[in-house]
Amino acid sequence: RERWISRERFNRVLSVYQVLPGPEAHELCVYFGHLSRGRLGGLLAGLGFMLPGFFLMLMLSWAYVRFGLARIAPQGVFYGFQAAVLALIVRAVMRIGRHALVDPWLWAIAAAVAMAELAGVHFGLTLATAGLAYATIRRGQLLWAAAVVGTGLAMALLVPGLREVGEGYIAARSVANASPSLARLFGSGLLAGLLTFGGAYTVIPFLRREAVAVGAWMTDGQFVDGLALSGILPAPLVIFGTFVGYLGGGMAGALAVTGGIFLPAFAFTMVGHGALEKLVEAPPLHAFLDGVTAGVVGLIVATTIRLAPTAVPDLPAALLAALSFVVLVTWRSKLAIPVAVLSAGALGVIAVHI
Repeated sequence: RERWISRERFNRVLSVYQVLPGPEAHELCVYFGHLSRGRLGGLLAGLGFMLPGFFLMLMLSWAYVRFGLARIAPQGVFYGFQAAVLALIVRAVMRIGRHALVDPWLWAIAAAVAMAELAGVHFGLTLATAGLAYATIRRGQLLWAAAVVGTGLAMALLVPGLREVGEGYIAARSVANASPSLARLFGSGLLAGLLTFGGAYTVIPFLRREAVAVGAWMTDGQFVDGLALSGILPAPLVIFGTFVGYLGGGMAGALAVTGGIFLPAFAFTMVGHGALEKLVEAPPLHAFLDGVTAGVVGLIVATTIRLAPTAVPDLPAALLAALSFVVLVTWRSKLAIPVAVLSAGALGVIAVHI
């Protein structure tokens, strides 16, 4: 409408941010603000995109901790909310997978990464292996790809720290560190912001690992509650990082995690959009990132499996999750997510009183 740029240039810019990590809608806001008024314009546009959701989630996080929102809400509300969250994640896996897993090799990579994650292999090793393996496959070097996978497997088995005994062991080891430092919280958010390929839902496995499995400053139930609260807000789902940070360190923790998540989105545009636009045109990098994205899909699948017993503990919850899933896949509206979550909450109240 404003004709700041041509349709062709818009599509090219969008393709850049679809390749790079971070919430692409936020990155586009920063880009157009930068295009209009330089770095200050980019900063203001980016803040305008994220601050409303941040303040809303901050208020909900405060109420959740201060008043025990999950306890004072009508019995069954969060029971239904959590069931709907599982449906949200399953739908996200399907949508991301449909765009990311475009050939059998990528499907195999996603499945292998999911199994490696469930076996306790560090995600950094699995994602690097996934990217390098697919880059070599795309070049027709299948023997090299096999060598990459074999090296990754050997490192997972032989190098201390790249394979954990299990999440119970990790959490038990981290109990003493259940009150994380602000630097730790900022680092957790930054890690998530740098690895969100393919949409906001890809941040889920990274934040869960930091907050539940390793940092142990929240439980799976609290984590799913945070996802549910973000689902009813008029904000990108990635804003649930504010909730994760608040439970880890109050107001300062919420700022630290949120700042870490969104910092890459600001930096990519305001520091070097032109250079990045040239870099992401390189075919080998595209292939590497395609492999990483497939790996992230596998991580989300593994995280979904781990969250399922918490989100869907019994048959009525499974029915609520199924109903929410039907709403999400059949009703293509921006209201589908909040309606599905709120409806599940209302039905959850009825379910626990029957």
